[in-house]
Amino acid sequence: MPSKSSMRMATDPPPVTAGDVAVALRKQIADAVLSPGAWLREARICAEFGVGRSIARTALRTLADDGLVIIEENRGAYVAATSVQEVFDLYEVRAALYGLAARFACIRATPPFMAETLQMVDGLLAASERHEPAEELIRQSEVIFSRLSSVGSADAQRMIESIRRKTRWHYSYFALAESVDGRGPVEHWRVVRAGLAARDGALAAEGARNIIYYMQNEVMRLMISRGYGLQAAEAPASLREVGFPGKSR
Repeated sequence: MPSKSSMRMATDPPPVTAGDVAVALRKQIADAVLSPGAWLREARICAEFGVGRSIARTALRTLADDGLVIIEENRGAYVAATSVQEVFDLYEVRAALYGLAARFACIRATPPFMAETLQMVDGLLAASERHEPAEELIRQSEVIFSRLSSVGSADAQRMIESIRRKTRWHYSYFALAESVDGRGPVEHWRVVRAGLAARDGALAAEGARNIIYYMQNEVMRLMISRGYGLQAAEAPASLREVGFPGKSR
């Protein structure tokens, strides 16, 4: 019979990782809980998330790699301001890379791989017809794009993932899901499907790019309407600290 201590250990939640902390901070930035210029103090992160300084630092470096945080030596890290121009440029690059992913799939995907991919696209279209929540449609879209990019080279996959991380938290997913029904890009997905089914790389790439262009226009409209991203990225005016909402237990 297991001891009481081993039973407690079996039911303990898994330890919080740097990835967990980075995800939580990204969401707070996207939700405007943490505004541009807000300082992210290591001590506060450690206390709120129950982690050590090494985990807090790794999480902050991850956010810095995504362009969401600026780290200043001997001063700390603060939330970066995101300009409309930056978002526009990132989505232009993302559109090009996603178009390439669709083209690569037409050229390189095996018949079984393509058949399964088409089933996933059909599932997305069916979910849209059932009026599934926008968050679910966006999630399925990203799963399919991950699959399309998986046939590309390792370098191409790294570039796509880097751009995806940067645009994912620039008001795109949360704001898009809140603002629209998520079905705007569906007609472009029909074009992607037609291109994939016919192994027409140009057609599939066109549809993929137009999906991202739709998101680009929507995100920029939302940012401007809410007054976000109209300022250039700059250091915070004061050394203010922003608290974190309590963790759920």
